[in-house]
Amino acid sequence: MPNRTLITGGLVVTAADELHADVLIEDGRIAALATHGSAAAAAWTADRTIDAGGKYVIPGGVDVHTHMELPFGGTAASDTFETGTRAAAWGGTTTIVDFAVQSVGRALREGLDTWYAKADGNCAIDYGFHMILSDVNEGTLKEMDKLVEEGITSFKLFMAYPGVFYSDDGRILRAMQRSADNGGLIMMHAENGIAIDVLVEQALARGETDPRHHGEVRKVLLEAEATHRAIALARVAGAPLYVVHVSAEEAVAELAAARDKGLPVFGETCPQYLFLSTDNLEEPDFQGAKYVCSTPLRPREHQAALWRGLRTNDLQVVSTDHCPFCFRGQKELGLGDFSKIPNGLPGVENRMDLLHQAVLDGHISRRRWIEIACATPARMFGLYPQKGTIAPGADADIVLYDPHAEQVISAETHHMNVDYSAYEGRRITGRVDTVLSRGELVIDRREFTGRAGHGAFVPRSTCQYL
Repeated sequence: MPNRTLITGGLVVTAADELHADVLIEDGRIAALATHGSAAAAAWTADRTIDAGGKYVIPGGVDVHTHMELPFGGTAASDTFETGTRAAAWGGTTTIVDFAVQSVGRALREGLDTWYAKADGNCAIDYGFHMILSDVNEGTLKEMDKLVEEGITSFKLFMAYPGVFYSDDGRILRAMQRSADNGGLIMMHAENGIAIDVLVEQALARGETDPRHHGEVRKVLLEAEATHRAIALARVAGAPLYVVHVSAEEAVAELAAARDKGLPVFGETCPQYLFLSTDNLEEPDFQGAKYVCSTPLRPREHQAALWRGLRTNDLQVVSTDHCPFCFRGQKELGLGDFSKIPNGLPGVENRMDLLHQAVLDGHISRRRWIEIACATPARMFGLYPQKGTIAPGADADIVLYDPHAEQVISAETHHMNVDYSAYEGRRITGRVDTVLSRGELVIDRREFTGRAGHGAFVPRSTCQYL
């Protein structure tokens, strides 16, 4: 790898600034920026020069919610760490934070080591881990402290999925109390799973088996109620809270009310809730199964509240919750029973492009695009300024983005290991041209030049908003 790379002639866009600047990279890190055409930039020499004329030079995306190789519902997510991180790179994402899973009755360490082994030597881009707590007890509470020291500084709990990942309020409170002491951040899947299971049982008894009923039983009010309850428990514990995959106006309102009180409560949404709706779940001939995820897609009118939340900073992050299952053989497990459809959508490759389209559509500004997709996720999960920005000392995770290129999203051309696209046929403007990860070319003018094993595990510090 060349020691010195010069990116010249592009518009550098970060969460804070936009400037026509050249970027000098040395030994995998950003060494300096200087105004394009200035004496300082003209004096630089490099082993390799990359012309970014007509393109944006942006930080690599940071996707803090992915599920590679996740076992779920008798099958497993179809992207491996190798295929999933390669697809992420194609989409302009250079860091993922995935979820290691504790099995009930087993130690956190055992689950974490399993995920270390899955990822080690297989990733094209850098990665970290959150820890899913499936079984909160005295032993696992002690282990949380050790994991924070190791750079696993966030823990996910579920108010949904009784019998699988579910934790009751007492266990959630104990984990929150522990995180208040050790600096960890609790991530919450906020849906009232106990009530949802009743509604699922009743729907199936009525013969309502199609995919659209998945959205109908996982009611907006049960997301809002769980969000409210999670916030209350976090207040009792004196702990910060990050609510994942917020999908509905009522849940956003709960977050906004908490933030108006000055509470350390944060929210994430995902592209599927911004661009898709219950119309997709209702597609005939079981095609709606492709769009089954939890929280579910909502009626289209919720999208305006989500965009507004992103503009007002009541929602801070857009992640993908990338958890792909093929339509053939995986989603089809739920034929005749929507509750058996594996929950999850592919999207790690599409996030940066869809959000750029949102800039063009007037939903967010160019800098806000970088803020919600790069800088804030890096800060939220202790990766900034190593990741998420273009500044001296930061890792040279850089994307050259062509804002004028047009593309049609399709399973025929995507790189995710899944047989459909949730955004099939959608025409968008903007496309990744070139990607560097720690100064190494991973995508070179629309050609993959990366390799499994380049990606390194990145230990994280604690949330930088506390």
